[in-house]
Amino acid sequence: MSGAARLARFVPYAYIAPAVAVMIAGLAYPIVEAFHLSLYDWGMGTPWATARWAGLDAFREMLAQPQVWTSVGVTLAFVVIAVTVEMVLGIALALLLEKPVRGMRAFRTVFVLPMMIAPICVGLIWRYLFDASFGPINHLLRWLGLAPQAWLAEPGLAFLAIVVTDVWQWTPFVFIMALAALQGMDASLVEAAKIDGASWRQTTFLVKLPLIKPILLVTLLMRMIDAFRGLEVIYVMTFGGPGQATELFSLHIYKAAFVSQKLGYASALSVLLLALVTVLSLCVLTVANPLKRRDEG
Repeated sequence: MSGAARLARFVPYAYIAPAVAVMIAGLAYPIVEAFHLSLYDWGMGTPWATARWAGLDAFREMLAQPQVWTSVGVTLAFVVIAVTVEMVLGIALALLLEKPVRGMRAFRTVFVLPMMIAPICVGLIWRYLFDASFGPINHLLRWLGLAPQAWLAEPGLAFLAIVVTDVWQWTPFVFIMALAALQGMDASLVEAAKIDGASWRQTTFLVKLPLIKPILLVTLLMRMIDAFRGLEVIYVMTFGGPGQATELFSLHIYKAAFVSQKLGYASALSVLLLALVTVLSLCVLTVANPLKRRDEG
């Protein structure tokens, strides 16, 4: 191979190198700074010169606090339940509506509105809907002859309320991603399966879903990571209550930083959150990596 040909192989890498460098710097600096801050005992509103070196004390305190692990458990349960429901509903709707339907354009516009609403507004809307005294949901229960519920005052019901809210807001995202994947796949493969006598179930589960699996996996990762970062809606609806029933880990970090004024400790919690999300993402990618070559056996 000539020198010019060898040099040409590196041209694409040279073009993307600046973007990659910027992304690495943008990701690495906050992570390094968070870990650096976690080594100091520093309160908000005080000069950095007064920060006291604490070493790994914040991490020891974090690991010994039962409230931390309670919050982690609530977050994992929320992510698993909410994201699973969103994936199932979004994919099911995409499969039902992949064919042209009259009024489909208007339906899509209305259906994606929840994900366009600011999270603070979403929290306010659903806090009103679940209000024990004036909420429309309790009015509907009374009309049906059922007892009204204190939705945001009982642990189990409050957790259900935040799951319902998240499903309402983010199922459209899964629907859009799945629908785009279905409409972009090779239709000849589906037609070939039908000609071979495949039923709707076989066509769906053995042809369509495997073909769009990479897109679905990326969608799953995006929703999982975003669910871990959920803060604004929970802040407005319950502020983590009652007790810690709805205190997602991101809200626990917020309370440590801005309520307890312990920025070093909050940074240690942020490092733990990053580690949890990274480990779970790697587990998902290990089970089904969309970047693997199809001919790998």
